[in-house]
Amino acid sequence: MNKRHKAFALKYDEQEDSAPKVVAKGKGLVADEIMERAKNADVPVYEDESLVNLLEEININESIPEELYEIVAEVFAFIYQTDKKYD
Repeated sequence: MNKRHKAFALKYDEQEDSAPKVVAKGKGLVADEIMERAKNADVPVYEDESLVNLLEEININESIPEELYEIVAEVFAFIYQTDKKYD
């Protein structure tokens, strides 16, 4: 049995948000669309199945819970490092 792939988009604006928020999520074709939009916008993609499983419980526009801060900080550090490579 094939598992449908999943994708999430996170956003964090330190001026407006107390924590990162889930701004998009989906499975299958919706996940494909999220990934395509990220690619077209040159947004780095971070793949982590355990994080995806944890994010499934969070609604769109909901902040991530405090217990996920550390792992999401790792994601944002990855993105920051990826962006620095292309400066």
